[in-house]
Amino acid sequence: MRILLIEDDIKTASYVSRGFTEAGHTCDVIDNGQDGLFQATRESYDVMIVDRMLPGLDGLSLVRALRAAGKKTPAIFLTSIGGLDDRVEGLEAGGDDYLVKPFAFSELAARVSALARRPTMQQELTVLMVHDLVVDLLSRRVTRAGQEIDLQPKEFSLLETLMRNEGRVLTRTMLLERVWDYHFDPQTSVVETHISRLRSKIDKPFDTALLHTVRSTGYSIHAPR
Repeated sequence: MRILLIEDDIKTASYVSRGFTEAGHTCDVIDNGQDGLFQATRESYDVMIVDRMLPGLDGLSLVRALRAAGKKTPAIFLTSIGGLDDRVEGLEAGGDDYLVKPFAFSELAARVSALARRPTMQQELTVLMVHDLVVDLLSRRVTRAGQEIDLQPKEFSLLETLMRNEGRVLTRTMLLERVWDYHFDPQTSVVETHISRLRSKIDKPFDTALLHTVRSTGYSIHAPR
């Protein structure tokens, strides 16, 4: 089982991660909300354990953001905030379970195992996210770092295709087939032209490039490495 623990208390993080490691599981530890959100978005985990009071981004906002982005990884809140209203708030934010500190590791392990066994509902993604670039497929709204970006229909389709294949290199032929429905080479620079237009809108106004040209191969979109 692969577990993501987002906890800023060093003693708690060490205690929990050691317990799961000794039980034969992989437990990655992140000590702040912003990095935790990035890690949970980039990687695949069986279960997340999330503290509510985190620096940078609180646990409730973190889980809400993941759910909005279509990530369905089971999440259990592990926190000292234990009132009834607090527990309800955690579950309504998208949490699957809620355990109050102080706690017994055996109970945490049992709850994590139960969540990992629970079948996940496969839902169609409605929001795609790469780094700070967000595409809402329902409203067809594109933003980066909170700034709205206006795209033409083919530019939007091109961006959607790239983001659905984050980190993979898509060749010119693949893009012609998926975006333009061409199953032959039209002998035009339509792909290159739209890539250039897209890059000018989603990359050039910002400090970090997300859209990359892989020489003699194709194009890829991914977060900074």
